[in-house]
Amino acid sequence: MDPQDPRDKRDSRYLRGARSFVQGRFESAAREAFDDGWTPEEADTRELKTSVTIERARSIVSHNDSPDVGFSQSINPYRGCEHGCIYCVDGDTPILMGDASVRPIRDLRAGDVIYGTRREGWYRRYVRSRVLAQWSVIKPGYRITLEDGTTLIAGADHRFLTERGWKFVTAGEQGAPQRPYLTTGNKMMGTGAFAAAAAKNEDYRLGYLSGVIRGDGHVGTHSFRRASGKTGTLNQFRLAMTDVEALLRTQQYLDDWEVRATHFVFQRARAGRRLMHGVRVQTRAAVDELRMLIDWPSAAGSEWAAGFLAGIYDAEGSYADGTVRICNTDPAIVGWTERALRELGFRYAVEPIARASGKPITYLRILGGMQEHLRFFHTVDPAIVRKRDIAGQAVKSKARLQVVRVEPLGKAMRLYDITTETEDFIANGVVSHNCYARPSHAYLELSPGLDFETKLFAKTNAAQLLREALAKPGYKPSPIALGANTDCYQPIERKHGITRQILEVLSECEHPVTIVTKSALIERDLDILAPMAQKNLVRVFVSIGTLDRGLARKLEPRAASPQRRLDILRTLNENKIPCGVMIAALIPALNDKTMEHVLEAAAAAGAKEAAYVIMRLPHELKTLFKEWLAEHYPQRAEHVMSIVRQMRGGKENDPNFGTRMSGTGNYAELMEKRFDIACRRFGVNRREAPDLDCSRFRPPASFPHPVSGQLKLF
Repeated sequence: MDPQDPRDKRDSRYLRGARSFVQGRFESAAREAFDDGWTPEEADTRELKTSVTIERARSIVSHNDSPDVGFSQSINPYRGCEHGCIYCVDGDTPILMGDASVRPIRDLRAGDVIYGTRREGWYRRYVRSRVLAQWSVIKPGYRITLEDGTTLIAGADHRFLTERGWKFVTAGEQGAPQRPYLTTGNKMMGTGAFAAAAAKNEDYRLGYLSGVIRGDGHVGTHSFRRASGKTGTLNQFRLAMTDVEALLRTQQYLDDWEVRATHFVFQRARAGRRLMHGVRVQTRAAVDELRMLIDWPSAAGSEWAAGFLAGIYDAEGSYADGTVRICNTDPAIVGWTERALRELGFRYAVEPIARASGKPITYLRILGGMQEHLRFFHTVDPAIVRKRDIAGQAVKSKARLQVVRVEPLGKAMRLYDITTETEDFIANGVVSHNCYARPSHAYLELSPGLDFETKLFAKTNAAQLLREALAKPGYKPSPIALGANTDCYQPIERKHGITRQILEVLSECEHPVTIVTKSALIERDLDILAPMAQKNLVRVFVSIGTLDRGLARKLEPRAASPQRRLDILRTLNENKIPCGVMIAALIPALNDKTMEHVLEAAAAAGAKEAAYVIMRLPHELKTLFKEWLAEHYPQRAEHVMSIVRQMRGGKENDPNFGTRMSGTGNYAELMEKRFDIACRRFGVNRREAPDLDCSRFRPPASFPHPVSGQLKLF
């Protein structure tokens, strides 16, 4: 193209020969004609290439405890971009993994299993959670110092759990205290800083071999009579266990001293007995060398003590009911275990138990609760993952986690964040939040701008995952918000039908659902929604920001026209499906002046409820919206942004719960009064809508379409 060509180079018509999506003669399926309310003259003829990636999601029901969102769980059939990116902590920050080990946040990847928390009864409890995404950004960093010396480096917008709920690192832009933020004296929730692991040097490896072999192995030299009548000698070492992690570590450490242990099956699985593997050596030289390796040391340092505790815990330890115990009947082993615990500063209780038969057994119980239990696991690093399972333990401790100071580092740095199934994670011993709604395109290193419109992700296994979630014992139903991040009826739904599959599952289980959409495609599913409405199981809001077709075409170029959306309300009302209008997003000095017109038309079409949302501009959205204003309304751009700042306390965005959706100041108060007066005038929101019925819920009876491939192991 000629660089002097005056035509707008952003218009993709000038980058392609074709002007429309002409049906190809070899396409396997005909393109579906769909009435979105625009006339041929108004049609958008730009060639927008859209790529759809099939995504096999690991979970589908998202949970939320934000006070600004009127639902506790939601389903997003398609991955899209939401307005708000909160970036997290320094890349070296250790994160508690699902095996109770730690790993720097920069090394985490989607699919990793970590620990998060979930409220159960009076307490939050540790639960395993999957990492859904990881990303980073360069932003100013802040250092948070706690009373016990724990330090964290995070961005200003990150949140931590305190005794008074979730709090941001700072008050927000320009220092205005408009959101809950950390102050001196706030106590964070968790255990405090994770302990460093002991060095895996020669002393540690010797200690481990001594602990695991003395605790659970057999080393012996035996005489026996041969068939010829002569006396023979049998030298043998054998270690048999049900947990192969300890066997593999033992075999690896023996190799360091060239003691070649061989693997064998000690016991095959059968009724009442578990499969047991073993390692062994049977030469005199190897057994003699092994005896020297596990001999008690003349001087036991901290590394040997850590290794010995790891070995004896793998052999004779347990973690149950929130208690770490190590037991043995040999007084010498018990004595060395106590010595090792004292060397590493662990407090413990001695619990001898006499037995009717056999030697008395002594239990050593580590004191100090979860804080000390994690310090034990991290310091000594036992090999057996099963014995480090903290799932279900309450998030409480006596650690001194009061905030001492929050100070800016005075420089920008690369900060990392992750999205998890539980929407939180454990960062250096404190509970750390990741937001309910993340800009998934941004953390996939895609643009929240054009990539949002053209690079889409379809969760084709959503319905099956929903079945599994609803079938879990103890599941408690509450209305599911369908498509909370992106419209569940976006154009690719016509091909993939994921939303319809989800509705079929919810209808079968009589589970309540709420929907917000701007698409006429919802009319396709009237056969499901109407019967659900008769049982008070569904409520639909249609999003209408303006009745001005020209403005609507610029704001939402690929959505249904405003008049077509009014038709949707009429259709829903005719089918006795409770419906309302969501006036969103209201842009001051642009479409807010038509709020009354939208309410009047929506009420006439059958809307019984109404709500509105003021435009939000967090992070990348500021730049995108300013670019849009400069292109479409250059003479009005500064006036619009001036009112935005008035409604956001002098800023361009306000992330504070309670005001981020409605704004503050005189202009926001005026809009609220206008909305209330118009609702009364047009008979909307006359009475509070009844809660959707959760009492009808019944778990799915069966799984008619089982997932192919290997079955899950539980």
